Amino acid sequence: MLALGLLAGLSVLSLLTYGYLSWDSLRLGPGQKEATRSGLGEGPGAGDPGSQPHIVFILADDQGFRDVGYHGSEIRTPTLDKLAAEGVKLENYYVQPMCTPSRSQFITGKYQIHTGLQHSIIRPTQPNCLPLDNVTLPQKLKEVGYSTHMVGKWHLGFYRRECMPTQRGFDTFFGSLLGSGDYYTHFKCDSPGICGYDLYENDNAAWDHDNGIYSTQMYTQKVQQILASHNPRKPIFLYIAYQAVHSPLQAPGKYFEHYRSINNINRRRYAAMLACLDEAINNVTLALKKYGYYENSIIIYSSDNGGQPMAGGSNWPLRGSKGTYWEGGIRAVGFVHSPLLKNKGSVCKELVHITDWFPTLITLAEGQIDEDIQLDGYDIWETISEGRRSPRVDILHNIDPIYTKAKNGSWEAGYGIWNTAIQSAIRVNHWKLLTGNPGYSDWVPPQAFSNAGPNRWHNERVSWSAGKTVWLFNITADPYERVDLSTRYPDVVKQLLRRLSQFNKTAVPVRYPPKDPRSNPKLNGGVWGPWFKEEEKKKKSDKSKGSNKQKKNKDKKK
Repeated sequence: MLALGLLAGLSVLSLLTYGYLSWDSLRLGPGQKEATRSGLGEGPGAGDPGSQPHIVFILADDQGFRDVGYHGSEIRTPTLDKLAAEGVKLENYYVQPMCTPSRSQFITGKYQIHTGLQHSIIRPTQPNCLPLDNVTLPQKLKEVGYSTHMVGKWHLGFYRRECMPTQRGFDTFFGSLLGSGDYYTHFKCDSPGICGYDLYENDNAAWDHDNGIYSTQMYTQKVQQILASHNPRKPIFLYIAYQAVHSPLQAPGKYFEHYRSINNINRRRYAAMLACLDEAINNVTLALKKYGYYENSIIIYSSDNGGQPMAGGSNWPLRGSKGTYWEGGIRAVGFVHSPLLKNKGSVCKELVHITDWFPTLITLAEGQIDEDIQLDGYDIWETISEGRRSPRVDILHNIDPIYTKAKNGSWEAGYGIWNTAIQSAIRVNHWKLLTGNPGYSDWVPPQAFSNAGPNRWHNERVSWSAGKTVWLFNITADPYERVDLSTRYPDVVKQLLRRLSQFNKTAVPVRYPPKDPRSNPKLNGGVWGPWFKEEEKKKKSDKSKGSNKQKKNKDKKK
């Protein structure tokens, strides 16, 4: 009770100090936030010949919040630690809880509710992809002279050729289309008997480029080749989306050397994978220096979501894991490293979201953002480089109308404003509200990965309050989501529910089609790849036109 009172007191104190109990700040609707977005200012050295910076965006897969040396991990990450220490650490940085959502928001600058990808991920057998009417980051960078290259995991759909990375703005693509697969053979089974090869060079299966090399090392070699063959006087955008440290848990033997003492086999494998990833990023950095890019480069590092404890990842001391809207699922490891930063060696605690990279990078590249593009991201370069306040005051973590409904949720529990059976989460200033079923909610301490773990772990498990479908936290005072304040501050709950309702009015329909049997790799030479052919579409439309003609002729004869 003492801890509860203390945290609640801190919540009130912080709110009074910063004035966040002002309902004016909470009443801003989603359409009104345009006024706070910083304008398209000039990038570093704008106007000088060759001043456009080289942009390197590195996305790790399933790296837990704790799983970096500077967050206290037992896993050594000397490269990440050094790059972050010399750059700007993002310590209030948010992504989405799963692969596809984070990638789609990075590449479009839009929330999931505005692309139709608000439910789950894009499955290999689904006729679905990032909607073609969305302008992508590489397309905008190409407009201002950038050479654009992607290496690694796509996971934004491929059922038709127009969905492929090379059709969405990348000059070249080398990597996988699916969400996961074997690190050596690059094969993936979606279900028994539905298996195929998944390594691509541009639009074709990369059989000739596959030497059975571990994917982290193979992707790094490809990046080195791209940098060696490109002219550093011309701007380049490199999107490196490593497969690591996503399951399956595989790593070359030499990386286990320092982790034999880790008893938990999944944690040990995960540690080896992360050690290999850290070395790979060192090799990318060395290549940037060797080939003359580094001095005019911006390196951004991010995880795509929280770690998965069952697969060796750790988000301690945050609550929850990958696939959930607790902090452990959405608060990520992130930093910016660049000689162009003004405040090097600093920590940014301002609110930053993965959608912010779209406008930020286009501005740095001296590009233009069309007025008719309704972005959810903000230009946050001055926040990162100069330590200014973030223009962002809220984040819609998501609204998923087709996720399993919470049994006890209701409009009544949502004060007639919102149906709390629906899975949703929103952050406004210090406050975070969750409704519906937010997902697995345990805190998993480091001891859980040792032989002595289970007893301690069970002590951290949550005893659910019957019928609960609304949670409110002051994340600034209580970043570990230990103290639910929803009953103490019902007015704040109502205001955040209204904000959710406002956002929901701007949502587009969910795109989550049933699986298509034509997606089976057996029908495509054993390879995962586009199966929806334009010819089939034409035949179908011709048939329907023909049948309509016959009907009209019959009617005339009658």
